[in-house]
Amino acid sequence: MLPRVDVEIRFSPSGRRVRVPEGTNLLAAIRQAGLPVASACGADGTCGRCGVRILDGGDGLAESQAESDVRRRNRVASGLRLACRVAARRDLEVTASYW
Repeated sequence: MLPRVDVEIRFSPSGRRVRVPEGTNLLAAIRQAGLPVASACGADGTCGRCGVRILDGGDGLAESQAESDVRRRNRVASGLRLACRVAARRDLEVTASYW
């Protein structure tokens, strides 16, 4: 069995940080940090309310077609990613307009 790898998620401008297992979605990390985040669909990736901006470490985090469709259908601003659909594979820094 491979050892568990943790990644660090930094939340700007709040200054909060959490360490989570690699592959944890950003919605779970945000909740673990105790920050507010909108989500009406229970993390099913359908409501489009959990949009965050990845400030650092997001290179190579490809957006799935399903995420693109939800963002377009729900008019999520360009440059935002759905926190429930982004799996943290490396250290990241993220922000939301209401932190």
